[in-house]
Amino acid sequence: MRMVSKIVRVAALGVSLAALCVGLLACGGDEGPPEGAREKAHGDERGEETHAGEKEEGEETVRLEPEVLAEFGIEVTTAGPGPIERTIALPAEVRANQDRLAHIAPRFAGIVREVRAGIGDAVKAGQVLAIVESESLAPYPLKTQIDGVVIAKHITVGEPVSSDRDCFTVADPRDVWVDASVYQNHLRDVRLGQPALISAGHGLEEARGTISYVSPVVDEETRTATARVVLPNPDGVWRPGLFVTARIAVERAEVPVAAPLTALEVVEGATVIFVEGEHGFAPRPVTLGRRDDARVEVLTGLAAGERYVAKGGFTLKAELARGEMSGGHAH
Repeated sequence: MRMVSKIVRVAALGVSLAALCVGLLACGGDEGPPEGAREKAHGDERGEETHAGEKEEGEETVRLEPEVLAEFGIEVTTAGPGPIERTIALPAEVRANQDRLAHIAPRFAGIVREVRAGIGDAVKAGQVLAIVESESLAPYPLKTQIDGVVIAKHITVGEPVSSDRDCFTVADPRDVWVDASVYQNHLRDVRLGQPALISAGHGLEEARGTISYVSPVVDEETRTATARVVLPNPDGVWRPGLFVTARIAVERAEVPVAAPLTALEVVEGATVIFVEGEHGFAPRPVTLGRRDDARVEVLTGLAAGERYVAKGGFTLKAELARGEMSGGHAH
């Protein structure tokens, strides 16, 4: 009866029959399972209750001094909420602002007697660009009505001109249009007021703007609509004709815990984030949710308020591997 009661009592604690037999053999059948078995059984029972921040038995950690962290560019930050944005990248072209573009033609047909401006010249409103002699032999000036830069010239001295042909085109370059091509599969995603990041590569800085216009029709040839961003251009960097990429944020969500993609490492086939604890940094397996080009939502494995490695985790990963190869813990 003692044997039966012991089996029932230990089984009620969730210990397997095999573990019970080992305990009975080790203790002569009278003292129950050995202390190690008790700890294991207890650990199995509370395994699901282990909190994200607790250090489990056998967990490898890496401890590095602050000066070493700085030397290797390892950035440590505190976990917390952040935005996740879904973006689409669209081909786009920089165009002169058509609301600040002047096509200058003569009022009367005649012969060009003087040309006073060329392509690339900065001009002021009221400035004379050319002198035309009309058919009645009366000369008159050809002026610009806006400030800007001459971007096109179709006039030479002695050439006959008429009112149905432009002689100059003057554009105000202080802001430009960035027209993005929106394909049919993205028509529902693109709306007025959405933020857009404009990039041209080749060392040019990126610029931010918002969509101010979406064409109500689709072009019959390209089968695309146009989404427009008006971009300030005080330094003239964004030149008409330049091909660029418009990355438009079409969806934005605030999540409880967001981490940069640079925080993610792979250790033994698992995606981890190095989380700071009492004994150093430990690779913590994480479950991920939504992501964008810069950040990812962390569903489990990293709690708000915990300190973690946001950049430079590869160094900790290498140090951890070095410690395992040497047969000890990494420090």
